[in-house]
Amino acid sequence: MSEKKSYGFTTTILHNDRQKPIEHGSLHKPIHTSVTFGYNDARQLASVFQGKEPGFRYGRQGNPTISALEDKITKMEDGVSTLCFATGMGAIGAVFQALLRAGDHIVSSSFLFGNTNSLWQTAAGQGVEVAFADATDVANVEAALTPATRLVFVETIANPRTQVADLARIGQLCKERGILFVVDNTMTSPYLFRPKTVGAGLVVNALTKSIGGHGNALGGSLTDTGAYDWSAFPNIAANYKRNPPAQWGMAQLRAKALRDFGASLAPEAAHHIAVGAETLALRMERASANALAVASMLEADERVAAVYYPGLASHPQHALARDLFKAYGSLFSFELKDGIDCFDYLNRLKLGISASNLGDTRTLVIPVSHTIFYEMGAERRASMGIAESLIRVSVGIEDTADLLDDFRSALG
Repeated sequence: MSEKKSYGFTTTILHNDRQKPIEHGSLHKPIHTSVTFGYNDARQLASVFQGKEPGFRYGRQGNPTISALEDKITKMEDGVSTLCFATGMGAIGAVFQALLRAGDHIVSSSFLFGNTNSLWQTAAGQGVEVAFADATDVANVEAALTPATRLVFVETIANPRTQVADLARIGQLCKERGILFVVDNTMTSPYLFRPKTVGAGLVVNALTKSIGGHGNALGGSLTDTGAYDWSAFPNIAANYKRNPPAQWGMAQLRAKALRDFGASLAPEAAHHIAVGAETLALRMERASANALAVASMLEADERVAAVYYPGLASHPQHALARDLFKAYGSLFSFELKDGIDCFDYLNRLKLGISASNLGDTRTLVIPVSHTIFYEMGAERRASMGIAESLIRVSVGIEDTADLLDDFRSALG
């Protein structure tokens, strides 16, 4: 496989490891469990620590297995570099930990994954002001900006109500203002959408979800797309400015979030994720088609009060999603009509598994208000449009006819 020839998404991911020598001709990068790396020349060790040449220092900041995964994700996102973390929340937390200071201001989409919402509450308690805005319209984001705004954070498709952010216009706004645009791509994955195309400087992926895809490894990543001018970011420490400006952000993130904070991905998990990533495109196509089929069936049933899925023409951001994404993803949510208990419905499902995860090969269902969004309280849930009866569905790759029969039969 030639580095110069341009290959498709899946071909690139399948053969990416072989672009660098692998021990014994292995097709996958092996699992390197060593946490420390020795050098025959002490001067070379010093040179690696000083960033003058590539190499591995200590397992907390990476090892060959993790480096191979980082390179794979960089290719997926068409970025310039990637850092992997122990979880997706570790990746988002790294942005706060390494790049923000007391007195800074961020603008975040008001439609957020519950744990991200909790993280921003933590940030606010430590002196970082957080403004929440309805990111489906760039005007709301613009109105929330202040002179202290350091970054804008949005998800591509919100979890669980599936609102779609006004990504291209927000990206243009951030470019005009010199603000770092951070996009969580977990709900779409790099196969369905590349945030670089709308000007995102940093891209978050919860590798646990669709990229790993099999529910057997936790992980997260941050990818620098090269779209942001780090010389405009005021919080870069002087010692990281020894690098060219394009490297400042990732140098500080690696040091502050991995070396200092220690949210490091384990090599065994990196290996599972790397292998799972090889079938990302195939799984996303199947799961997205299944999600559209099941969501369409439920929307047509009189026993269902509402269905939220960007692939439906009734969705408020359907046209936006159609223009942005290759497909509409594997996640949707729905509400049942009064008189149908959501717990009883879930218990009648034979294939849908009551569990908390997304992007698995199997279809997973969960009553949102009573579980993952319970802690934020009824008032905050109501402000996000999350009904007490809302059911979130992460659609898997089962046979479409079997899923349709299961979700229809459970209606009673």
